[in-house]
Amino acid sequence: MQSVVIVAGGTGTRMQSETPKQFIKILGKEVIIWTVQKFLEFDKNIKIILVLPESHLIIWHGLAEKYPFLKEVITTTGGATRFHSVMQGLVHVKQNEIVGIHDAVRPLVSIETLKKCYQMAKKEGSAIPVTDSEDSLRKEIGQENEVIDRTKVKRVQTPQVFKAEKIITAYQNCLDNKYTDDASVYESYFGQVQLVKGNQENIKITFPGDLKIAEALLRKERQ
Repeated sequence: MQSVVIVAGGTGTRMQSETPKQFIKILGKEVIIWTVQKFLEFDKNIKIILVLPESHLIIWHGLAEKYPFLKEVITTTGGATRFHSVMQGLVHVKQNEIVGIHDAVRPLVSIETLKKCYQMAKKEGSAIPVTDSEDSLRKEIGQENEVIDRTKVKRVQTPQVFKAEKIITAYQNCLDNKYTDDASVYESYFGQVQLVKGNQENIKITFPGDLKIAEALLRKERQ
């Protein structure tokens, strides 16, 4: 069985909005709804676990009344950090599943990216979508800096997908809860993760300008 833990802990601070960014509307629909629908389009039987701050549950319950297809979504409250929130979500995942861990504010992941990630994880145990860096890069070393070969640098996206038994084990045995992504947790215990080609449109909505980009991309996707 396929499942996904969607982490929705954003507060909207960098978005300069009182509304948490996952609940901001784009083309009349909340960001989190676009995200959930994308996974259901990929697999209508996928198990969806949504991790939210407790204070956001009332908003979610309102959406569940508005969108009947959300009734099957499992909800749980998050922890102090993303690391702990993911652990809370994994409680609802069975060992024999293939599980993705995804940012709620990435509604533009493509079906093709999802297929590649889940297929690779089923075969190899892990899969994370990445894209090439389009910018020139430099690394600061003390007061100096040096150029980095951008062809050897990848931009990491979500969902990061794993055999559930492995990522659960990695989280349970991780000694550092400051990792910023799930691949790093997996790698700390099982070693090398598998990379697959992501889609450039799969942006993380973080700043006000991202909403304009997402709106244009979603409008194009719907045509």
